Amino acid sequence: MSTAAAVQDFLLPDLGEGLTEAEIVRWLVAEGDVVTVDQPVVEVETAKATVEVPSPYAGTVAVRHAAEGATLEVGRPLLTVTPPGTVAGVATTVPAVSVAVPAATQPAEEGSGKVLVGYGTQPLGTNRRRRAAARALTPPTGADPQVTRSTAPAPAPAAGQAPAEAARVVSPVVRALAAANGLDLGSVAGTGAGAVITRQDVNAALAQRDLCRAVRTPAPTAPAQAVGETRLPLRGVRGAIARKLTKAAAVPTATVWVDVDATELLELKRSLDGIGLLALLARFTVAGLRLFPELNATVREDEIVRYDSVHLGIAAQTDAGLLVPVVRDADRLTTRGFQRELAALVERARSGGHGPAELTGGTFTLNNYGTFGVDGSSMLLNAPEAGILGIGRIIERPWTFEGRIESRSISQLSLVFDHRVCDGAAAGGFLRFVADCVEHPGATFADL
Repeated sequence: MSTAAAVQDFLLPDLGEGLTEAEIVRWLVAEGDVVTVDQPVVEVETAKATVEVPSPYAGTVAVRHAAEGATLEVGRPLLTVTPPGTVAGVATTVPAVSVAVPAATQPAEEGSGKVLVGYGTQPLGTNRRRRAAARALTPPTGADPQVTRSTAPAPAPAAGQAPAEAARVVSPVVRALAAANGLDLGSVAGTGAGAVITRQDVNAALAQRDLCRAVRTPAPTAPAQAVGETRLPLRGVRGAIARKLTKAAAVPTATVWVDVDATELLELKRSLDGIGLLALLARFTVAGLRLFPELNATVREDEIVRYDSVHLGIAAQTDAGLLVPVVRDADRLTTRGFQRELAALVERARSGGHGPAELTGGTFTLNNYGTFGVDGSSMLLNAPEAGILGIGRIIERPWTFEGRIESRSISQLSLVFDHRVCDGAAAGGFLRFVADCVEHPGATFADL
């Protein structure tokens, strides 16, 4: 904050554990706009989520320090706000402006709202109404500030008329996605609360449109003469994933793997109502980390740090990319507790409902890439974690069982680990323990 001119610099706040930067997706205010405390001023996207950032100051927006699409580091200036009654730090007399504000835009009782990183002292929904009122107070560019004007609520739709499209779209990201693809939001049916159009609704409409175009478009009679290309900016979630994986590739890792007979595991799953394979594998993984704590660790500068608790990350493929929601204190959960947590976390990750805090802080990751129909994977670590366990598809194969060849349900387990935290003995011991749990779950499950 500047002291002499009383100009207030709003710095990009800490967006969650391990997140050091964010991309400016959309500005919600312009230079010259009047803002209030807790009013959302910008929508940003990190490696984990898209969030609206509220202003901690009231006044007039003097400077926006980054353009849409730019990446800004945490702690760098985001906005410069001039307090009410000043222009560039000089006290002024504010011209009288008569504004009729609808009752719906009046501020509600002060409370505690769910906003970003501790900001916010008002109920949900108030920020959007305050934003509308603040913009109504700002004269358009070139307008005479002495002119008295009135702002009235938009007329209600006539009987039988559908509500305006803007009333059914809340997220600026949804608008931007539709605009970038030339999609008319008026033709999209909203499935969100109150018929609000969600990102999934837009993606479904785009997929349907592309399918219809493919059906109507005849196949070309001759090959194209020129080779085209599509260039996509490496930013946002995709860019953050790229930077994180580049760092992970620099870690000295080693990989061990083993084929396992999962026939008895499938039989156990069928006998446990409502328990999925992933929950069982998660339980085996946590038990293995208790026996081999070397893998529940990280490297910080010249130290190996071993964690007291297991915060298990579950890799999940989503529309936004590969996300890893974290099950906190996984070593304290029962198997059914695991199932409930996993179902809720994965669903929120796929629907985009996770915040940065829910997608950071893991100590070890479990990756079920068998859902993609593959047997193995050359995985990269989910840095700064020291280990990741993967499981491939389970398929019927000839297998020697009790001295005879039978058709058994076989899968492959792979472990990638940071070779700085342990050697092959610990890594192999951990993997062999999990493999034994998979092959003989009845003998080991009672002790977990």
